[in-house]
Amino acid sequence: MVFMGDRATLLETGRFVQRHARNAADEIIEAAGAVDEAVDTTADHEAETEARHRRAAESGDAAAMSVLGALLLRRGDLDGAEPYLRGATAEGDRAAANNLGVLLHQRGYPDEAAGWWRVAAVAGSAPAAHALGRHHRERGDEPGAEYWLRQSAEQGHALGAYALADLLEHRSDVGAERWLRAAAEQGHREAAYRLALALERRATEPARGPHTYDTATGLRTAADGAAPAGDGTAVPKGGLAEAEQWFRQAAARGHRRAALHLGALLEKRGELKEAGRWYLTSAKDGEAKAACALGFLLRDAGDEESAAVWWLRAAQDGDGNAANALGALHAARGEQQTAERWYRAAMDAGDVNGAYNLGLLCAAQERTAQAEQWYRRAAYAGHREAANALAVLLLQAGDAGGAEPWFSKAAEAGSVDAAFNLGILHAGRDDDRTALTWYERAAAAGHTEAALQVGIACLRDGDEQSAERYLRCAAGGGSAEAAFRLASVLDARRPASGPPELGAPREEKSECEEWYERAAQQGHRRAQVRVGMLAAARGDVAEAARWYREAAEAGSRNGAFNLGLLLAREGGEREAALWWTRAAHAGHGRAALRLALLAARRGELTEGRRWCARAVELGPAEVAERAARLSEALHQELTA
Repeated sequence: MVFMGDRATLLETGRFVQRHARNAADEIIEAAGAVDEAVDTTADHEAETEARHRRAAESGDAAAMSVLGALLLRRGDLDGAEPYLRGATAEGDRAAANNLGVLLHQRGYPDEAAGWWRVAAVAGSAPAAHALGRHHRERGDEPGAEYWLRQSAEQGHALGAYALADLLEHRSDVGAERWLRAAAEQGHREAAYRLALALERRATEPARGPHTYDTATGLRTAADGAAPAGDGTAVPKGGLAEAEQWFRQAAARGHRRAALHLGALLEKRGELKEAGRWYLTSAKDGEAKAACALGFLLRDAGDEESAAVWWLRAAQDGDGNAANALGALHAARGEQQTAERWYRAAMDAGDVNGAYNLGLLCAAQERTAQAEQWYRRAAYAGHREAANALAVLLLQAGDAGGAEPWFSKAAEAGSVDAAFNLGILHAGRDDDRTALTWYERAAAAGHTEAALQVGIACLRDGDEQSAERYLRCAAGGGSAEAAFRLASVLDARRPASGPPELGAPREEKSECEEWYERAAQQGHRRAQVRVGMLAAARGDVAEAARWYREAAEAGSRNGAFNLGLLLAREGGEREAALWWTRAAHAGHGRAALRLALLAARRGELTEGRRWCARAVELGPAEVAERAARLSEALHQELTA
């Protein structure tokens, strides 16, 4: 059989999909090619073209029969197209053979369709080879599918190249990327998107080179230079840049997931304006995740109302993350019922965070039984923080035995808070060894309070070097107690210094004083007293008084006592007495002794004896001894 050439073959690439069709056969038809760009498809021209080809076809022109059959098939007139396509096929027109296969596939005769595709493919039709390859793959014949798809791809057919890449990628064949690239370079947007994903994955796989992974966004960044890929090929320098280029091309061609991914890349780099444009493009095309991401971008920019609009759109399309965001928004406004409704919507969308957030909402309203119910539901679904919250709830109810398994499950799943809570649980049982194990685990993950507890344990064991390391971590994380204890460690190493010399330059603050100050600024009373003492030692009376007063007003008896001393030295004995009284009532023996001495000087002997008795009661021993002697002297004076 002799096949005709280019003029009729152009029509092989017609798109024959009926828009309402959704079955597998229609996917093959759609994949047969794109509409011939050389053909003017306006209504008037198409009618003129059809009439011209119909006249030629009626006179037996095989090429005209092929073209007319393709036009009718494109329109969906299968009955009208079939006789012309069969007639042209009988005359050896390979385009007609391919299109007859398309028609038969639409009619539900896939095996007969495959026979005509084979005829056209053997004659060199790339679209037919692609359709035949798809047919074999659907039948489970992968070798046959690969053979025909490769025939199509090697002839430069974009859809054939993409289908071949998809087959190879399914088998984890390293050759997939080559054909994705070939299809992408011919304008196939899904190929461009998947090529970008493959390039990004290869360039950023931790096991394949010196790369880093950003867990917050799921986006990766690679180090400069090339690294060996898993298939033995080299990862080119700038692989991520190339990946972004393909994401851009796919997005520009209307690929909504590529636009979403590109927006995420740009947001990670801080290019928020462009990121927002791509999110908007993707969201308008119906990508719920993009609408959700756009909502977060708008919220961070301060436009909460616009954010809510996009979250609503995404949530209505089934995005659980957006539903959770709406729930949080309404909860913050005090609209608890609306918040609960959206959290339930998130849960119904399959987002386990919805159940967890419902638990938090109920717990905040002291609906403990319901909170436990939702925490439990989320915990059973694998939500680690819900498991931790459930354990806390059980522990607060006195069920330590029920809490421990949930703490363990959450901790093993990676919950840092749960690991810390297990430490507290075991410490409460005096099982310090096990408690320390969990504290160390939580500290290694950056838990501030856990690092403090490990630091305290190291100090207790005499391991000052390790203690300093953990205390620095905790202090850097904002723990005032850790800052104070770190300062104390550093303070103990400083050589003793004498009183300030008159006219000597003021010393710079040491590191330990800086840590004391950091703790003091966070309201740590002992640190405030210590900062005051260091300031006094430098001769900075005003600074010392400020910190003593701050500590005293917060309830520190040492602060009150020291402030009294400072005031008394400066001639403010009356105010000093007020602070010593406060300190003595809080249990400060030295303050009671000072008040006794003050009363004795004033001749208030009975009052003096009363404060002496208080000083003896409070101690320490040295103070109690002095107070007893003073009380005896006052007694003798009273009875003389």
